[in-house]
Formats: sequence, structure tokens, C-alpha cells
Amino acid sequence: MLEEQRGMKLQGQIVDIQNKRIYKGEVTFVDGKINSITEKEHDVEHYILPGFVDAHIHIESSMLVPSEFAKIAVTHGTVATVSDPHEIANVLGVEGVEFMIDNGKKVPFKFNFGVPSCVPATSFESAGAVIDSNDIKTLMANPDIKYLAEMMNYPGVLFDDEEVLKKIAWAKHYNKPVDGHAPGLRGDDITKYITAGISTDHECFNYEEGLEKLQKGMKVIIREGSAAKNFEALIDLLPEHFENMMFCSDDKHPDDLLLSHINNLCARAVAKGMDIFKVLQMACINPVKHYNLDIGLLQVGDLADFAVIEDLTHFSVLQTYINGEMVFDNGTSLIESVPFEILNNFNTDKKEISNFRFESSIKQIRVIEALEGQLVTNEIVEDALIENGNLISNVDKDILKMTVVNRYNNQEPSIAFIKNFGLKEGAIASSVGHDSHNIVSVGVSDEAICKVVNLIIESKGGISAVSNSEEKVVSLPVAGIMSDKSGDIIGNQYAELDKMAKQMGSKLHAPYMTLSFMALLVIPSLKLSDKGLFDGTNFKFTSLEV
Repeated sequence: MLEEQRGMKLQGQIVDIQNKRIYKGEVTFVDGKINSITEKEHDVEHYILPGFVDAHIHIESSMLVPSEFAKIAVTHGTVATVSDPHEIANVLGVEGVEFMIDNGKKVPFKFNFGVPSCVPATSFESAGAVIDSNDIKTLMANPDIKYLAEMMNYPGVLFDDEEVLKKIAWAKHYNKPVDGHAPGLRGDDITKYITAGISTDHECFNYEEGLEKLQKGMKVIIREGSAAKNFEALIDLLPEHFENMMFCSDDKHPDDLLLSHINNLCARAVAKGMDIFKVLQMACINPVKHYNLDIGLLQVGDLADFAVIEDLTHFSVLQTYINGEMVFDNGTSLIESVPFEILNNFNTDKKEISNFRFESSIKQIRVIEALEGQLVTNEIVEDALIENGNLISNVDKDILKMTVVNRYNNQEPSIAFIKNFGLKEGAIASSVGHDSHNIVSVGVSDEAICKVVNLIIESKGGISAVSNSEEKVVSLPVAGIMSDKSGDIIGNQYAELDKMAKQMGSKLHAPYMTLSFMALLVIPSLKLSDKGLFDGTNFKFTSLEV
């Protein structure tokens, strides 16, 4: 057990990251701020260090509203996030951004929201709202907005799109950083992208790409989320470039959040022999300085934001403090649930099996190849399987029918085919479909796809699965992408659906998270929007037929 907190004093091994020292000491704090840190002999073995910061995350992907996300995050020593409310903005626009800020303020946690720069993400899909440069101007004046969130429209930057450049200009006007999103962009293109004023990228998927961006002045954020996992590819950049790197989740599903957060990345880096101070600078210090955040760094005069951990190997958290308030203590989150209004934008009717029929006589088709641990996909060519004039799933070859259904109005579903989901029966679906959050589904038959999609339409948002013997749906009534329940409840419900998808044959680590990115057009190379099959490399629609 920890010693009782006496008069706002805490003893432990002080981890002074900035001065690269660990020593026995005592921290005293009053009115939320540290007023002394002194060396002092004692028998306490645990460590006190600045709290962890997730340098880029979409809170919505946890399927939790901010206040419920905070309850779980503090159990892992996280005191703050750099949060892009891009997902809810695509559904509800500025109203969605304001909901996230307001809900986050109701609990003792530091969310640090940005303004989504690309709503809608592209003109090649149907979203629920638009945030233009005038909205960016208004929101940038808000002190609660800390930065311009990821500029996914890198073609707009490269070709000097007037609206894109206006958005960046307003961020510069208010002296706020601009986040990047440029997977695979190299050479002269990345040079121009950086020159436009874009300061970070969390989309690097190999060492060479990360190194080039670092050498050209970008901050590289190592992402390890539920679907996209770039830690192993990029971690060897840390020893030489730690001053310009950070850690992030980007998208983290609720079952994974219950297990760990940024603390786990620290443990993995240390296990690889990385210097503890370099690792912790990335996890605790760099995001605060880059984004100019109001977060303490365990220095006298700082806000009392810190974590108490068992050791510097596993990073198991014993306590978490934010503004001097204990928010987690020995297995118990002390953040309370708060009431909130449920907002949504969901307006489509239930579908018929015939809506998913694809009349065709073609011989070969373009197929999306999903890749484990990546948001990028490959384009491959496979033989078509036709039955009674209908292009259908080829379960034996794992070429499954996929659909995106517009959730904002009634229109015919778009159809494509995808490899590596591995389902042998049934179908899965989700209204968490980046970035416009239409309904995305993969299944072995038109009947199963229709049934699983309708479960979501009936719930006005959620994730669902149907097998030969059962049906399950987890409702997500907040914007069709977040639950109104606690993290424990939604985490366990999600884990059950994940298990069901795997029992139906999926070999993917996170089938629902992977599914949610198969409509993300700004990530190459082949994706599906509600308007059709999209070539993300050349940024244009393409045909299913080869």
C-alpha cells in the first residue's frame, strides 16, 4: 500500500526527466500546484513521474464520451490527450466539437481538443456536416482549441487549394500548431507539405519514411492503436530522434483501453533497451511543449499532474493526480460519471436483401486487400463468382462482399469485395466508419449483410454481428459512434462482439477496428465509400470490373 497522503505530501523515487535524475524525495502541492520537490531519505519504493500524454487520439474510437474515456485513461497514468474530434464533427459539425469540449470539462482530465481540418474528409463520400475555413476561424479563437487537427487533404496542400490554405492560415494566425496526415508522402511532396506549416505526422509506416520526415523538420508520432500498429517499424528512430518524437494511440477500442494506454508503449520501449529518460520525454514532455499545453511536468511551480508507478519496467500505475486531485487510487478510478445530452444524426430506412445484389457478368474484379495492423490496403485482382447473375462472396477464397450504406439519407448501398476478413459464416457491421461514419459491413451472403446492417439502422448506430445461430448489436446512440454507458460495460460488450467475429472465422486482431477504416479514402490504396470504389493512390473513383 502507498503511504497515506499527508498534508498534500507524497514521497517516492522522483523521476526528473528533464534533468535525467532519479532520486528519493518528497513532492508537496497546494491548490493544485507543486510548491516544493525536495530530496529526502525514505523507504518508499514506488516512482513519481509526470503523467502520460497521448499525443494524437480520436476519443470517439473508444466508443466512449470524453468523461467516460477519462475514467479509464487515468487508471493507466494518463493525465491528458491531444484529441481530434474529427469523428463526431463529420456527423454533427461544430455542434459535435462543442459537445466533446463541454463533456470533457465535466471531469478532472485534460483533453486538449483541436479543430478538425477535413470535414468532410473528401468530396467523394457523404458526411453529416461541413466545417469550412470560416468555422475554423471562429473555433481557432476559442482558447479551448489547441491546434488544427490532422490535415488529411494532402493533395489540397500540394496543389495549393485555396480553402485548405485558408484553414492552415487561421491556425498560424492564432499561433497554434497544425497536425499532419501524410501516409507514404516522400521527396519533394513531403517537403512542400512541411513548408506549408504542417508540424507532425502519425501516419509513417516504415523507418525510412519516419527518418525522412524527421530530417526535414517534422515531429513524428509513433502510433500504436487497435488497428494501426507502427511501434515496431518506428521505435528504432527513438535513440537519435527522441526530442522530436511522441507516442499516440490514434484509435483505441474500449477493450484495449481497459488493458493499457501510453504506459504500455513505455514498457515495450524500455524492454528493447531504450534509455528511460528518452522514452519518458516522448511520453510525457514532448506533447506538452509542442502543443503548449497546460500540463505540469513535475517541476516546482507546475500544476500537480503526475502518476505514481510501481516500477520503471512494467509501468503499472498505483495512483494518478491531475491538478493535485487524486483521480485514480490502487485499482479504483475516482472520476464519477456525469449526465449528458445524447446527440445524433441518423436518417436512413431499413434495407432489403435486394439492395445488396450486384447484377454482373464480369470475369475479374478489383479487390481490397486488408492488411493486419495497417490502415493502408492493397489493390488485388481476383476472379469473380457469379450466381444467378449476382456477384457474390467467394468464401473459399476469402473474397467477401462489402458494402457502405449511407446513414444520412436513403440511397442504394455501394458494393465492393475485400480479402483477409476470413469470415466463414454471417456478417459484421459498424456505423463507426471513418471518416463519414456511414454503415460499413462485410459478410458471406447478401442475406447476412442485410440483417446485420438493419440491426444498426434499428439502433440508430452501433456495431453488430450475425452468425448462423445468433445476432448481437451494441448500440452507440451518441452520434451513432459512442455509447452512453461506462467504459467497463461497453468494453465488455465490444469484447463479446470481437470474440463472435473471430468465432465466425476472422483472423484479424481487431476485425471491427479494421472494418472501420475500409471506408477511409485518404489512406491508399483501395477503399469503398457510400458513393463507390475509390482509388486512394490517384484520388479518384475506379470500377469494380478490371
